[in-house]
Amino acid sequence: MSESTNTPSLLDITVAIPTYNGANRLPQVLERLQAQTIAADIRWEILVVDNNSQDNTAEVIQQHQTQWPSKIPLRYCFELRQGAAFARQLAIREAQGALVGFLDDDNLPEPNWVAEAVAFSRQYPKAGAFSGRIYGDYETDPPEGFEKIKAFLAIRDHGPQVMPFAPLDLRLPPAASLVVRKQAWLEHVPEEPTLTGKLPGLFIQGDDYEPMIYLHKANWDILYNPHLITHHQIPKQRFEKAYLLTLAKGCGLATYQLKCIKVTPQEAMMVFMRTVGGSLRRLIMHGLKYRQRIWHELEPGMLWAFYWGSFLSPFVKIKRKNS
Repeated sequence: MSESTNTPSLLDITVAIPTYNGANRLPQVLERLQAQTIAADIRWEILVVDNNSQDNTAEVIQQHQTQWPSKIPLRYCFELRQGAAFARQLAIREAQGALVGFLDDDNLPEPNWVAEAVAFSRQYPKAGAFSGRIYGDYETDPPEGFEKIKAFLAIRDHGPQVMPFAPLDLRLPPAASLVVRKQAWLEHVPEEPTLTGKLPGLFIQGDDYEPMIYLHKANWDILYNPHLITHHQIPKQRFEKAYLLTLAKGCGLATYQLKCIKVTPQEAMMVFMRTVGGSLRRLIMHGLKYRQRIWHELEPGMLWAFYWGSFLSPFVKIKRKNS
């Protein structure tokens, strides 16, 4: 890895918003971005990536473009292939910034988000990607036990200090509020992702982690910046038990695929054995500890679903490869 890999770019940062049926959510995100406090010498743009929406997302963006300040370009592009990973790949290709700052369409940035992203990238030139604090903004009170499993909904707070993530242990930031160096991504992340994101009938997570592992293995740092703050809007339906259990299992189902990124066939066999053995051990220990509580309480139930998904992940990999 070399710091000189970043080629000259017209802009400092592109704020990319992948969205699916986000017509009702996007205006609030755009309002927060329009209110950013940014030094005059920072050049930036906003890029909305419509991931095959079936609502009037395109019309909403067109309406905003007619009254948008000319000094901040607001661009729109369309990705037909369903899956957040495809939307992010298009954002990287279309971005005119040296940095690409991803925001989900339900994630609202603090007024200094853009300025902080640019400043942090200059302070830490070896950071190929970084994320920050993501607070939850709940439509209704979270269920009992939610505090211990809130990370499944991309709510993160790792404290007041800058720190590195641990990609090989799959301790990584979500893409809901993530800044990456465009050139590093282009050089090291394959155009065709293994994990594409949630799809009908295929609820496997990990699509936001996959690029981070490629960057890490190319010797780029993946860092946590506590001053980069957003607020994740959580509607009440995301607190439904069935959804949360499916989400936790989907996170587990990505375990083997993520651990097998850029490994040899011999190493993949070792990962297979460790994933199956380690997940089975955790399932047994978890079952002995919580017993019937697994089926009635949220925290032990979600952890059980995650361990079960992790146990199944090598077999899902084999099934998909041979199908």
